[in-house]
Amino acid sequence: MFIRTDPIEAALQDDHGTLVAWSDKYATGIELIDTQHKELVKLTNELYKACLDGREAVQGIFKDALSRMVEYVRFHFTAELELLARINYPHYAEHKKQHDELVQKILDASKTYSGGKKFIANKFVRTLRDWVFGHIAIFDQEYAAYVAEQKAKGLITDEMLGGS
Repeated sequence: MFIRTDPIEAALQDDHGTLVAWSDKYATGIELIDTQHKELVKLTNELYKACLDGREAVQGIFKDALSRMVEYVRFHFTAELELLARINYPHYAEHKKQHDELVQKILDASKTYSGGKKFIANKFVRTLRDWVFGHIAIFDQEYAAYVAEQKAKGLITDEMLGGS
């Protein structure tokens, strides 16, 4: 008899319930942003663990974790966009559009869940992970390269990156 194993589930068995682990590929070299990205890793793992806790737990724990994730994503995106505006990042509008699209996807999924419609929590969390961390690994690295280049030219200082 052949038993299909979900690679995510297998990884969870091997990695103490961690869906995503912090990696240098996510690092921007900007302390404020990297700290927030690490919090997104933590919240994504909490959200996924809530999916594994069983039917009753999913009702309350998942809803609470999803709410915290939505709020933190909004907080982080606001902070990141303020930073990009402050340093005159040339691709600001495109980056903001990507953020807006992700927030809308999360809100739509949250409404679906709250409305009691068919909602597959595991699938949603994996999609969220892929989108958020794909965005961090690709698009956030673009502005990280811009920041490094501008710092090397003396046009951006660490003080400018620390927030207001």
